[in-house]
Amino acid sequence: MDLLTPDIGLLFWQLVVFLLLFFLLSRFAWKPIAQGLKEREHEIQSALDMAERTRNEMVKLQSDNQKMQAEARAERDAIIRAAKETSDRMIAEARDKASAEGTRILEDAREALQSERQAMLAQIKQEVVTLSIDIAEKVLRKELSDKSSQEQLVKTLVADAHLN
Repeated sequence: MDLLTPDIGLLFWQLVVFLLLFFLLSRFAWKPIAQGLKEREHEIQSALDMAERTRNEMVKLQSDNQKMQAEARAERDAIIRAAKETSDRMIAEARDKASAEGTRILEDAREALQSERQAMLAQIKQEVVTLSIDIAEKVLRKELSDKSSQEQLVKTLVADAHLN
């Protein structure tokens, strides 16, 4: 039972050894341990700060990415709209040009038909005049075969000439 009830001398030496160990540990071990703990705490805090900065940068990059995507969509829409307007304008210009060309061709065809018509009318008139002269010549030869009918015709022509 001696172990359960320690002696005063044993308590004294245990206290001396404890204080000596406490002094040695406080002098040589606790400062480096405390310094190591402070460095570790500083490293952990730095890592946490870096993680926070990285998270903030990621949020900023995501918002920048979304802005760039929105700008790209807007630019794409503008390019598509411009291309559509250009194609519509080109189609309208082609349609107008085709319409003008068709109108010009129709007008040229009308003019050609008109000149052909006038040429045909002139040719028909010429042929009618030629035929009329031929017929009149044949009729006059037959009618004016004798002298008295020739004199009668001259008198009639002179009388008609004074009336006009």
